[in-house]
Amino acid sequence: MDGAPRRVLLKLSGEVLAGTAGQGIAAAAIGRLAEEIREGREGGTELAIVIGGGNLIRGTTAAGEGFDRATGDAMGMLATVINALALQDALEHRGLSTRVMTAIEMRPLAEPYIRRRAVRHLEKGRIVILAAGTGHPYFTTDTAAVLRAVEIDADVLLKATKVDGVFTEDPRLNPEATRYDSLRYSEAINRRLNVMDMTAFTMGMDHSLPLVVFNVTVPGNLAMALRGETVGTRVAVEV
Repeated sequence: MDGAPRRVLLKLSGEVLAGTAGQGIAAAAIGRLAEEIREGREGGTELAIVIGGGNLIRGTTAAGEGFDRATGDAMGMLATVINALALQDALEHRGLSTRVMTAIEMRPLAEPYIRRRAVRHLEKGRIVILAAGTGHPYFTTDTAAVLRAVEIDADVLLKATKVDGVFTEDPRLNPEATRYDSLRYSEAINRRLNVMDMTAFTMGMDHSLPLVVFNVTVPGNLAMALRGETVGTRVAVEV
């Protein structure tokens, strides 16, 4: 990217909040993320964050253990609210103004998601943390991230993961896999690269939403991504 983007949608998986523990919420991990967000936004970039809940519970996992899938997904959406409140606390302890907005109404804890209100918060310099996915079962938080990015007219979607970008194969299974610096949406689909679930990915392609996939566990990467510096793999309609 050329310079810091005007408005960013950051997708954080719940797992990154767990740190090395793998589950739960680790204060050190969430504190580091908050510090990098503070540093990366110093240029004035407007930031919305969609957060997952996999560190606490996944709807698909709950369904596999005997819960109804819709019930499991509802449990997963509630887990994202817990994570959103934890991240809000970490950010505000560092002097950043935030709002948590949820797709499932729970007014004592957060504002209901209203697109125009979310945009207004962003324009006022507040970080908007978007929880509870889309508010519907069967849709992933990746799909929620793309949907919200399109709705708020984000310049780029940053997908924070535990790998260094998009690879020719799963680098955990094949150490010889190589990373793409840039990639077309169509190329990723044709090569069956699992960047996101297909609903999220095709929506991003249909709306020409630039996507950056990067390793958020590497110190400094998140701040670099927020500043528009080269990190991970950039996916776009044309590269």
